[in-house]
Amino acid sequence: MTSILRKHLVVAAGVAVLLAASAANAVARPAGSSPAERLRRDTAAIHHLGIAGVQARMVEPDGRQTVATSGTADVTTGRPVSPDGYFRMASTAKTMVATVVLQLEAEGRLSLDDTLGHWLPEVARAKGGGGIAVRRLLQHTGGIKDHLPGYAKKDEYERERYQVHSAEELVAGAEFLDETDWRYSNTGYILLDMIIERATGRPAEREIEDRVLRPLGLDRTRSIGTSPTLPRPHAQAYQLFPAPDGRVDVTEQVPLVGGLSWVTTTRDENAFLRALLGGRLLPARQLAEMKETVPVDSDTATMWQGGQYGLGLVERSLTCGGTYWGHEGGDGGYITLNGVTGDGRRSAVVSMSEARGDTWDHILAQEDAAGALIDHALCAGSPGSG
Repeated sequence: MTSILRKHLVVAAGVAVLLAASAANAVARPAGSSPAERLRRDTAAIHHLGIAGVQARMVEPDGRQTVATSGTADVTTGRPVSPDGYFRMASTAKTMVATVVLQLEAEGRLSLDDTLGHWLPEVARAKGGGGIAVRRLLQHTGGIKDHLPGYAKKDEYERERYQVHSAEELVAGAEFLDETDWRYSNTGYILLDMIIERATGRPAEREIEDRVLRPLGLDRTRSIGTSPTLPRPHAQAYQLFPAPDGRVDVTEQVPLVGGLSWVTTTRDENAFLRALLGGRLLPARQLAEMKETVPVDSDTATMWQGGQYGLGLVERSLTCGGTYWGHEGGDGGYITLNGVTGDGRRSAVVSMSEARGDTWDHILAQEDAAGALIDHALCAGSPGSG
């Protein structure tokens, strides 16, 4: 699971996505309890794996919200987890980037068939890939292989946590391959940020603020730029490294550019996903385009159990039937899974403030438990859900 260790996240992927579908199908839904009690039980189960702090929020079709927390926000002081605590949004921000690109398409300011060479000719001259279409960047079929900085050990974290990298530097380090196979690429979304700025004359984060956050009143979702700290309140973030490093507080670090510099809350993330799938941010044609999925690589398809990738959205199966949409994120000790039904009426978000990346067993157990929480929350209104 490449999103658990930041080095693997950055090199290969924002991909708490890779296991969430199999997680949802691997754990049976408990019967005979209310949705609120089930959420509390699932949140406690995640903490009992050894994860420092967990906060989860479920929103039902009538707008009722249920919040559950477990564990501690600080293993040194025992401070309780805030139900409204900030966390790093990480790759979930790719969905916001995709939303802005599709809004610009609806306005006729760009086309999904436009090429990298059209919008960023200087990149195409230096790296190749001039024929890569915007759609392929959105869908991770642009053939761009990440080579991004990161860490896998405590001493690497301490050495690299305050390093600042420009978008141009990160793009320069990528490998542009002549292929169309699905390959998760953070660099592709860095390029999309650059295309948004070229098309509008303003930084992508300003467009996201004006087009997505302000219209929805999401005042607790914000870009922190190169700040190594988060707004308060927030849980301390921990990384469980392989021995001998063990658990390390990795809260303080400069985020990478390209969709990894945003912070949010479970309330705002639920509201964003519900608004998007409910048709409040995109015209019907663009939302339909966003939901046009492609198969992922064979290893990922096995883990997703049929999950597929749209334009900045992932579609996965529910154990109660049907599918849901979302895009997880993991960076700097924070791991977040989310999901929303296709009509935007029922959603859930769980944020964990520890990434247990020391062994595959720990990685899989964390993903299984978090994926089960999302599945239970979204299936709560289905027949026979208990």
